[in-house]
Formats: sequence, C-alpha cells, structure tokens
Amino acid sequence: MADVAAPSLGSTKVNRRLTFVRWVRKTHGWFGLWGALLGLMMGTSGVWLNHRAQLKLDLPAQHIANSQLALPGAAPTTPDEMATWLEETLKLGKPINMRVERARPVPWAEKGAAEKGSGEKPLMQPARWMFNFGGPNHLVMVEYWSGNKSVSIRTMDNGFFATLTNLHKGVGMPIPWILLIDTLAGSLIFLSLSGVILWWETNRKRRLGIAIFAASVVGTVGLALWPIWN
Repeated sequence: MADVAAPSLGSTKVNRRLTFVRWVRKTHGWFGLWGALLGLMMGTSGVWLNHRAQLKLDLPAQHIANSQLALPGAAPTTPDEMATWLEETLKLGKPINMRVERARPVPWAEKGAAEKGSGEKPLMQPARWMFNFGGPNHLVMVEYWSGNKSVSIRTMDNGFFATLTNLHKGVGMPIPWILLIDTLAGSLIFLSLSGVILWWETNRKRRLGIAIFAASVVGTVGLALWPIWN
C-alpha cells in the first residue's frame, strides 16, 4: 500500500489562513445582523442631527411647555427627598435620571476677585438639582435651585423624528439602553477591523486599497482638525 504524503508546511499555513478568513467572514456577518436595526436607526437619526444646524431643520411635532410647581411648606432638603416628592406629586414614576450640581462661585465673580487680588469671598451660585421623568417620546425635566420656593418644569412631547433623535442621544433612556448602544459601538469597531482584514486577505489590489484608506484617513483627520486650526 502506498504511503500517504504528510501535508507540507506551506499547505498547513494556507489551511490556517483559510480557516481564519472563514471565521472572520462568519463573525462579521453575525455582528452585522446584531446591529442591523440599531445601525439603521442611528444612521437615520445621525443624518438628521448632522445637517440640523446648517439647514436649520426643526424637529417636527415637538411641543414644549414650561411651568412652575410650588414646593410644600416642609420643602425637601435632599435630592432623594425631592425625587420622592416629585414622584408622588407628578405621578410619573421614578426619575430616569438625576443630576446634582453643588454650590460654587459664579464664574464672573470668581474671575473678578482674582483680577483684583482681594480676599473677599466670591458670590456663590446655589446648588442645582435636575430630574428627568418619562421617556424619549414624552420627557419631563424638573429643575430646582436651592433656596427657591418652587421648581421649574419643562415638558416635551415629541413626534417620530424627535423621539428617534432622543433614542440616538440616549435622552430619557435608562442604563440598559445605554449599554445596548455600547454593544452597537463595539460591533461597529469589530465590523471596521474585520472588514479591513477581509479586504486584505481576499483582495490582490492592495496598493489601490492602501491609497484609498490613506486618503480617507487624511481627509477625516484634516476635517476634524480644521476648526482647531482656524
């Protein structure tokens, strides 16, 4: 019986390369499928946001109302107490976001005191508490300045495109949504890298590809730094 020839070192390398390319291609497809819907949503809203300032595009069907709400006699003294009182009063559920800014010197007073070199205590800006209720289609933003007898309420009822842009920016969305968008960002990073690998391994016109890639890098960096240079 004839002996079976052992595979050569060259063929082993080729087989490993083909296995690697097939794995990258399959994984590239699965990652693309995972982010297809999110990518479509982010792309559509991203185009709108990208041209909104230059073309002065207003978000349609967006209704904004401002109002004031008086605090009770025994006003809340902590952000958590304020959140609980707002939850019971507004009947909107728990706030999806809460931010606290501590009291600090006002910028102009601090700058003026530094220029004069005086040891006077600068004028202080009171603490500010901000709470968001609702979601991307209906958002209620509450602002409270420490010492005030009322809170400011800004209500926004959004249409389709306004809701889409809020989803894009994460406005009115909980932590799980933000983490989901992080997975999309990770998928885009992998798709970019795997796309370059697939092109490099399956395309012989590498000089042309390198030239196109270099031109895109120069153009991207140049446009990003243009506002800084001018």
